[in-house]
Amino acid sequence: MDPQVPKQLQDKIAQFQTLQSQLQMLSMQKQQLFMQSADTDNALKALEGVSGEKVYRAAGPLLVETTKDASEKKLKDDKELTATRLKMMEKQETKLTEKLDELRNELQTLMKPGTGAM
Repeated sequence: MDPQVPKQLQDKIAQFQTLQSQLQMLSMQKQQLFMQSADTDNALKALEGVSGEKVYRAAGPLLVETTKDASEKKLKDDKELTATRLKMMEKQETKLTEKLDELRNELQTLMKPGTGAM
């Protein structure tokens, strides 16, 4: 950074950039969870159309025989877990956004002409 920029301002800018990166990563993770939730919904719908009790689920590169009820229970548990993780991520996202807004205001104040920071 420019040696004429005060250390306090440099630190705040670095902190702001870090928070932006964290928010971006969180957003990508949330998107992955949304896709996972949609896949689970699709699997549950597909399972509804199964007439027999025997089904196969993927376990890595293998297909494992299981029951329709067991598969349905596992999918519903997975969906609940995904929903819980999404709620946690939304709370984290809210907190990060609030911190970013606070920091943005601090930076704007520090960078105003006449404050002596620039």
